[in-house]
Amino acid sequence: MSTTQKTTFCRICENQCGLRVSLDGERITHIEPDTEHVASRGYACIKGLSFQNMRDNPDRITTPMKRDGERWHAISWQQAFQEIGRKVRQLRGDHGDDSLGLYFGNPISFSPLMPIFFTGFAQGLGTRKLFTTGSLDCNNKFLVSQHMYGSPMALTFPDIDHLDCLIMLGSNPSVSKMSFINLPDPVRRLKAIEARGGSVIHINPRRTETAKALGEQCFIRPDTDVFFLAAFLRELFEQGAVDRKRASQFMEGLEELEALVSPWTAERQAAVTGISADSLRKLVQRYGSAKGAALYGSTGINQGSNGSVAFWLLECINAVSGNLDKRGGSLMGRGIFDYAKATTGADDQVFHSRIGHTRSFLGTLPTPLLADEILEEGQDRIRGLFVIAGNPLLTSTNSRKTAKALASLELLVAVDILRNETAEYAHYFLPGTHFSERPDIPFTFFSFSGLMPEPWFQYTDALLPPPGDCRDESWIIRQLAKHCRAPLFGSRLLQGSMNIGEKLGQLPGLGARLTPMPERLLGLISRAGKLGGLGALRKHPHGIALPAIDGNSYLGKRVLARNGKVQLAPALLVNLANERLADRYEQARQSGDGFKLITKRERFSHNSWTHNDPAYIKGKRRQNYLYIHPDDAQKLGANDGEEVEVSNEIGAVIACLAVSDDLMPGTVALPHGWGHESASGLSVARKTCGVNANILAADGPDAIEPVSGMAKFNGIAVNIRSTRTATAQKLGQ
Repeated sequence: MSTTQKTTFCRICENQCGLRVSLDGERITHIEPDTEHVASRGYACIKGLSFQNMRDNPDRITTPMKRDGERWHAISWQQAFQEIGRKVRQLRGDHGDDSLGLYFGNPISFSPLMPIFFTGFAQGLGTRKLFTTGSLDCNNKFLVSQHMYGSPMALTFPDIDHLDCLIMLGSNPSVSKMSFINLPDPVRRLKAIEARGGSVIHINPRRTETAKALGEQCFIRPDTDVFFLAAFLRELFEQGAVDRKRASQFMEGLEELEALVSPWTAERQAAVTGISADSLRKLVQRYGSAKGAALYGSTGINQGSNGSVAFWLLECINAVSGNLDKRGGSLMGRGIFDYAKATTGADDQVFHSRIGHTRSFLGTLPTPLLADEILEEGQDRIRGLFVIAGNPLLTSTNSRKTAKALASLELLVAVDILRNETAEYAHYFLPGTHFSERPDIPFTFFSFSGLMPEPWFQYTDALLPPPGDCRDESWIIRQLAKHCRAPLFGSRLLQGSMNIGEKLGQLPGLGARLTPMPERLLGLISRAGKLGGLGALRKHPHGIALPAIDGNSYLGKRVLARNGKVQLAPALLVNLANERLADRYEQARQSGDGFKLITKRERFSHNSWTHNDPAYIKGKRRQNYLYIHPDDAQKLGANDGEEVEVSNEIGAVIACLAVSDDLMPGTVALPHGWGHESASGLSVARKTCGVNANILAADGPDAIEPVSGMAKFNGIAVNIRSTRTATAQKLGQ
């Protein structure tokens, strides 16, 4: 059979790089970067260039499975849907709609259709028990955007290719490729800032791979970013670097904001951040004097205990300095249609969990409440759970408690391609698709919110059909909705029309001529964005370049908040800052000598789902390591390569030590996503030696950030001791 070549784009991360894929029949033989792609221009990372390893993984499940005790056996789709539907109807009848929960994971969220079907299924079931990865990595950004700009999807991004000063907090683009921005080949793009005479400063407890490649390192103690940002903003006022005229014209709340940060002097923040007052003032001066500048924050601040206030202050700095809506500053995204306007009421229907009376956000509950929602007795406790392309057992908080909760469910349905740790507890496993087997358009943040320095759009057909009995997730959800008697979006008319369309598609002759539903929906989206139908988009296999987002295109024109002005002092965030910052500061000051744990991303890992590929776990990469500064290792009496116990009131793990002066003293880093020893469905990953960092992360209502529901993964207080020393002490007793 002859080799054919197709173009597509990657959906592993937010870079979404263009790829050329060589196919021999239904087998991928080669993947290379698409040198003609309108945005990535021949760049792609090692994970994108080997995605076929995940698609063709020997452990991939290609038929529906049912678990009986410890054994799994194959069943038909019809049997799976009938039995699941019957159980769901029984649970809803006996215990109400809220006895069912849904969890939506990461990989499939890069396909814009899937969140739509997920929402439709949840509304059909009538349950409010929805959980997503948003409360694990980014809900604070949506919350701040809602209260400052009037919509959770009114999102800003730094104008990387034109600014002169970029200050990055808690970000490592060399490995993570950045978030909330489409930036293929990020290191090259960041180096270009320095090449044109600008500066890049990394505010981070660890000298990251990016900081080693470019820019200047400024160490900060974990989970103290909010105090640095408060003092930075105060100093901006002190140095006269606030554009009061622009703020008066386009913003509200400047005086209240100034009063809020007035107590946070450069000296005061220095006592907890480790950044001297003089260093902070110099950073503010460099930022304020640049022709164009931006602060950018990522998961390092999102996953701290003050993520919402920290990100709010960061956005305020960009706004009051005159850099918001400015070429070379911070730009407001603009997608193929006004997605921000369409989502202005996304959080209008607030409800509360029975666990701590915790508020919902964007129609979902905090994932750190999932275990309690299952375990705590009550009529509406979760008894049945659908997990779609996710692994909350490893990626959420208090993993041992989560395992206990999953084991207690009456029904757990996992939709995925591999049987991961969470799916080990499932009663049914429904095999979905790899992204190469789905038609698609770019990620929601890019297509709809327009977070792109170089805007582009592309349609890709599925490269290959799914193997065996694997089915597209949108089809799976439609069938579940039908058999659970839970019409999508609660609309019997919509569900009925879909059922009729499905039957027509099965008719000889006619079915082959009907466009599959995912393609029809993607075509409708592209037409709504005035980009034409799929036929027109197929004529541009390397993507279409869209008009650039320029400065002076947002303020006074597209602001959706009250009076059409940016809200610098939203009551919710002002109150949160007044309630928490003084106490949190005192806690940080008193705990200055203890160890603080942060997470760490790795080049050959991606969350919890790449360790079943032998290419990614060769040699020393068979495990994660606890990284520690040499001075701290010496104080512990531990050497590089030795095992240590890392513990707190939540749990304990035994990790192998890696001594590195990239860490700030008092900071230790443990990559997340490991701990696969119990995953019988992952024959390669289960032989690795890594430990699950999230065993140490607290769950429950008291452990989360109250307004966004964010979990805390950075700045966790831990105790560390050498296992060799502990053993010697026991022998001496």
